[in-house]
Amino acid sequence: MSQTEIRLSGAGGQGLILAARILAACFLRQGRKVAQSQSYEPTSRGGLSQADVVVSDDVPDYPLVTALDHLVILDQCAVAASEGRIRDDALVLADAERVPRPPRGAFRTLSLPFIAHARALGNERVANIISVAALADLGGLVPPELLEEVVRASAPKRFLDLNLEAMEAGWAMAREALAGAG
Repeated sequence: MSQTEIRLSGAGGQGLILAARILAACFLRQGRKVAQSQSYEPTSRGGLSQADVVVSDDVPDYPLVTALDHLVILDQCAVAASEGRIRDDALVLADAERVPRPPRGAFRTLSLPFIAHARALGNERVANIISVAALADLGGLVPPELLEEVVRASAPKRFLDLNLEAMEAGWAMAREALAGAG
């Protein structure tokens, strides 16, 4: 992995910036170089929100995404913002409920029930952790134990158990997706 571009996208309030920071922290702990950025509409909830991570073995050539290798989409409002920037060999993970029309292309797209699983855990807001765990696993980005270490260090104590359950749900979802593909 010389340079990899990742985008977590959806609607404001879905915890995408936090999820990108967690992913960036994982890469930093591996000794990688990281540029992390975000953009969001002025409304605090419901408007487009994106958090990007560019990771490289050396200083990234450019700190913003230009050709996505990995994309998570948690809301339909975020689909158009990434079209034209997805590599043909990219992995796209879209929420099965809130993204009824994921982007189309040569890339691999999986529609997974991130928000439904988060709701089943009792809090839709952990869909970000579920999706990051699934992405980290399916994309071979970071090992599970490193992600768990960073989540344990990042999550507020009162939400730690819920975030760990969400991570487990993401890993289980990834295993199911791999089993279904094979």
